[in-house]
Order: sequence, then C-alpha cells, then structure tokens
Amino acid sequence: MKYRKLYEGIIHKLLLLTALVSLLAVAFITFFIFQRGLPLFQRVSIWEFLFSTYWLPTDETNPGFGILSFIVGSFYVTFVALGIAVPIGIACAIFLAEIATGRIARVLRSVIELLAGIPSVIYGFFGIVVIAKGVRELFGGTGYCVLSASIILAIMILPTIVNISEVSIRAVPRDYKEGSLALGATHWQTIAKVLVPAARSGIIAGIVLGVGRAVGETMAVLMVAGNAPILPVGLLSKVRTLTMNIVTDMGYASGDHMTALFTTGIVLFVFIMILNFVVNAISKGKITGKE
Repeated sequence: MKYRKLYEGIIHKLLLLTALVSLLAVAFITFFIFQRGLPLFQRVSIWEFLFSTYWLPTDETNPGFGILSFIVGSFYVTFVALGIAVPIGIACAIFLAEIATGRIARVLRSVIELLAGIPSVIYGFFGIVVIAKGVRELFGGTGYCVLSASIILAIMILPTIVNISEVSIRAVPRDYKEGSLALGATHWQTIAKVLVPAARSGIIAGIVLGVGRAVGETMAVLMVAGNAPILPVGLLSKVRTLTMNIVTDMGYASGDHMTALFTTGIVLFVFIMILNFVVNAISKGKITGKE
C-alpha cells in the first residue's frame, strides 16, 4: 500500500510537470513576442499601426508601418472562406452523423481525415494549377486574388468543421430524436428542428476553430492570393494577410522593420487568444444559452 501511494505520487508529479512545461512554453512565447514587438510603439502610435494602410518600412525618409490592409485582407479572406465552408461542412457532418452508413461513411471519413493531413504547400500547388486558373478563365484577371485564397482556405478548414460538428450532433441524447419521431416529425424535420439546434454550441465551436485555422494559414494563401500590400476592394483583388506579410518580409527585415513584424505577430496572438476564450465560453454554454 505504501509503495502504491508513492508510485501514484510520482505519477501525479510527472503529470504536473508536463502541464507546467506547456504553461511555461506559452509564457515564454508570449514574453518573447511582446518583448520584441512592443518597442515599435515608442516610434509609431497604436492608432497609426492598426488603422493606417501605408506600409513601407524600408523607406528611410518616410517609413510606414500601417497594417490595416493586412488586417482587412485576413478577415476578408477568412469570412469568404467561412461562407463557402460552413454550409458544406455542416451538411457533410449531418450526412455522416445521421444518414451515411457502412462503406460510404467509412470512405467519406477517410477522405476528410486525408484532407486534414495534406501539407499546406500541396494545397497551394493545387490552388495555382486548378483554382487560380479556373478563376482566371471564368472572371478574368490573374486568378491570384481573394476568391482563390478563400476557396483554398475553405477546403483546408472543412475537416475541422465537419469533425467537430459530427461529434456534436452524435452527442445529442438519443431521446431527443426518438421523442421527435414519436411525435410525428420526419427524419429531416428532426435533424433541422431538434438535433442541429441541440448541437449548436459544438457546431459554433467548430466554426470558431476553423476561423483560427484560416487566420493562421500562410503558405497556401501566399501562393494564390497575389501578395499585394494593398487594401482589397473585391473578390478579384490581390491581397496580403497578416501571416503573409510576416513571411514575405522576414527574410530581409531589420531594425524597426523587424520589430514591426513582431508587432504584427502580437496582433495575431491577441486575436487567437480571443478566439480561444470564445471557444471556451461556447463550450460552457455562456454564449448559446445552454448550461
């Protein structure tokens, strides 16, 4: 009995240590990013940094550090991607949870898992060869634009939305479905009026996590978005996102330019933190009204 308690105590300490390692990693990353990025505000105001579209950090006479174009570009691409991915993802999750059986369900789940594991650069190549070319032939222009980037992102975030939504729908108590059918509702009415509303918090959490994936994606978007540091004005406009800006300039940046890239990282970091808080609030039912 004594050795068992000692053994359990050691296991508990090891588990605590691994948890502390994760906590320390986040703390060090946070400290490093903020320590390298905050000094920019000694030279540039927060207002100018966040709400100016003038980005020319290499100009020695009149350098510009405004990232509004990149913020707008990030949200523009992300929300268009969500407009494409959310209906398809939820429909696919409903099909897998309530309709698909046997071999069809297994094949479809395998395909979704494969989508989640494909490297982003492969998505980028697909975007260049297929999507950008298709957009160019259908709508004109170069094909490297917001629409192409959004379609690529939509494909990339589908596995997140589908998997979490399917699990949420399957987690709805079976009594809900049986009660609805017993009252004379059709299968589709039960899905639309009972199961999906009951799984609402999980579905929203999956969508929010998809937003986080979309905002943080770099390589695939870099290859098809056009990478122009301008304010996008339409679906066919070239665009540069926050992550694209960091990757594009990091290779040659120095001085205030490098500091501005770390400050851009702070903006991304804060946004992802907000998303995590939103997901936690949703999972606890604080936003959807479920306790």
